[in-house]
Amino acid sequence: SQQGCDPFAQTQRSKLQHRRARINQQINKEMRMRAGAENLFRATSNHKVKETVALELSYVNSNLQLLKEELEELNSSVDVYQNDSESISVPMIPLGLKETKELDLLVPLKDFISEHYGEEGVLFEKEIKEFTELRQAMRTPSRNEAGLELLMEYYNQLYFLDSRFFPPTRSLGVFFHWYDSLTGVPSHQRALAFEKGSVLFNIGALHTQIGARQDRASLPGLNQAIDAFQKAAGAFNYLKENFSNAPSLDMSAASLNMLVRLMVAQVQECVFEKMAFLRAQHDFLTRLQLAQEAARVEEVYSLVHQTMTQAHVKDYVPFSWTTMVHVKSEHFKALSHYFAAIALCDCPAASDAELPEQEKAFIQFHVTMPEGPSLQVLLQDPEERRKLGKAHLKKAIMKHEEAMRIHGLCKILRKMDILQEVLSFAHKRSLSKYSEIDHEEDFFETGDAPDVHPKTHQKPEIKSPNFSQVKVTDLFHRLGPLSVFSAKTKWYPARRVHLMRGENGFGFTLRGDSPVLIAGVIPGGCAAEAGLKEGDYIISVNGKDCKWSKHAEVVQLLKSTGEEGVELGVITLQGSEGPKAVDKKVAAMSSGSGLLKSNKENNRKSLMNSKSASTLLVWSKKSKRSKKTTYSVPFTAVGDNEAMY
Repeated sequence: SQQGCDPFAQTQRSKLQHRRARINQQINKEMRMRAGAENLFRATSNHKVKETVALELSYVNSNLQLLKEELEELNSSVDVYQNDSESISVPMIPLGLKETKELDLLVPLKDFISEHYGEEGVLFEKEIKEFTELRQAMRTPSRNEAGLELLMEYYNQLYFLDSRFFPPTRSLGVFFHWYDSLTGVPSHQRALAFEKGSVLFNIGALHTQIGARQDRASLPGLNQAIDAFQKAAGAFNYLKENFSNAPSLDMSAASLNMLVRLMVAQVQECVFEKMAFLRAQHDFLTRLQLAQEAARVEEVYSLVHQTMTQAHVKDYVPFSWTTMVHVKSEHFKALSHYFAAIALCDCPAASDAELPEQEKAFIQFHVTMPEGPSLQVLLQDPEERRKLGKAHLKKAIMKHEEAMRIHGLCKILRKMDILQEVLSFAHKRSLSKYSEIDHEEDFFETGDAPDVHPKTHQKPEIKSPNFSQVKVTDLFHRLGPLSVFSAKTKWYPARRVHLMRGENGFGFTLRGDSPVLIAGVIPGGCAAEAGLKEGDYIISVNGKDCKWSKHAEVVQLLKSTGEEGVELGVITLQGSEGPKAVDKKVAAMSSGSGLLKSNKENNRKSLMNSKSASTLLVWSKKSKRSKKTTYSVPFTAVGDNEAMY
């Protein structure tokens, strides 16, 4: 069975051991404080007290986040940053996983199995234990492909749990508890959709952690980071589109919208890095392209910053995130002006042969055309190029300074010397370029350079989760095929029928398999005498379980019956009595049985009941017929695919 990883795995280095142990003690202390605050949060009905406790919780939670980050730094104390101009990797924002409490399903599932399925609940303890172990493991996934597969496996298993044990009309009475990833405030709900959504959130969060830990000074690292952040965006987007009214803030539409945008911006930043990495040649057009890529990164980070500072979002987004995003938008704005300047100042003026291509690129380069001479004069006159370059540098330096100022306002970011280093490196580079092209005899007032038009050669993709990549088998398949044996189907208690064979056989027609259906009963025949009804399902023959048996197997068992007759176990679905039942049964048989294999894990419509309408969570799905063919033949005629026995 799959294993989670130990979240606080220790390394061998003794000098790190001591710090680690200390942090773990602090984490335990904060967790105890959180548990106390949480109990108070639940117990009190006083609005004022609740607000104070929520504040205390968010404080404890941000402490926990910091401690975990510190632990994380210890666990990955590898220095991947090379201090070489462009190859310094700017830190990315990873998300913490949502935490959950243990869940005891043993009694509720055993009760449901005996009450709904009429089976001995105790016989399914092994399956329940296996499910519980899978849930336990997925709480601490390792930060790699195996961790993602573990979360996917659990997510897919929830589809079966839902079909088997969560009837549309009532709840199982179990609460799913999850902590908000951003505020630490606990929420609980009876709806299985809350559990599904939280696991999906963690799939997204794990992708962000995998993306943030890549070494982006290499091409494979950059490509992996792009892939991880695109998949994170896909998971959060999928959650936003398939859920509503989640009880916790981190899963609200506004929050998910912000997270999707943040991931897209991080992809765009990696695309810029990739371009800088691949296009090492210093020609005019490459530098214009880099300037436009940087302008595009600035544009997407500005959008994220706007989203993070909206009224209902800014209260729970960590200040360090908002600052980091703001710093990056200013930083990339500065870079767009810097690359524009060096394209103009470090590249030779256009020759007549190069002019058409350079003009074409330059015409779409600025947001508005720069004032001054015609394009041709500008591109071919080194002095004009220098003037415009100088204007771009002036703007770059202003933006570098703004980025450094904002960075200085956030205590957490000030500790991140790597970001500090990147900002001051870029600032010094622009300053030295400015002093290099500045002439003492410049009497002209440096003009205002127009902004660079944002443009990218690689648009970020939002990659939806591919649930079918992890195949799972239904842990509770012994309960029988889902087409019949599901939480939403009701049937009368199983009947045992003793059947003798007359000279014309048993007197019924059978159809389909898993389970085999009695499609017609001949009036006055042996089957009718024994009390078998059209629409009954055969679940056992002479004590042998036949829920999963194929048509031919059941026929074989019946044919081998001797003089003493045969003992059949049958069930009748409620509401399916009488000849008109055929369409209902056909529908029942043709829906559901191979859903997961066809990767439409998310396509049943199920409305989750919860305590009050305001916390209703809807896991919306489009219904899909499985490919199993069922023949609707009129019951009076015996079709080619029904046989009379």
